[in-house]
Amino acid sequence: MAGISALEGAALVIGGVSMLVMGLLGRPDSPQQAEMGGLTVIALGLIPLFAARGLLLRRSWSRGPALITQIIALPVAWTLLRSHGLLIPAGIVLAAAALTALYQLARPATIEALGIRRPGSEPDTDGVDA
Repeated sequence: MAGISALEGAALVIGGVSMLVMGLLGRPDSPQQAEMGGLTVIALGLIPLFAARGLLLRRSWSRGPALITQIIALPVAWTLLRSHGLLIPAGIVLAAAALTALYQLARPATIEALGIRRPGSEPDTDGVDA
């Protein structure tokens, strides 16, 4: 689960760096747009990377960003699936990764491992009086 999130984040950062380099060194129609797009994609790639680190350290806050990343990945995968050429296999891989990660993040074992309590549940006191 953390691995999927880290791979998605790394792919976004690599794609953002590529856009930024092409904006700086290439001849895009709008260099400013290419550079700003690259910086934006890099910033978006940092979110799943931070979430992956949090998941590895079993931090409860990391589940939210990881869930949001996977939910956002689904429409991107759909767009890739409706395109042509090599983008279709990329859409399949992205959809499979997002659905797998969503399933893993929703499992009760994951929720318990991250220390997330269900609404209305009592805090675990381990028999210790306060």
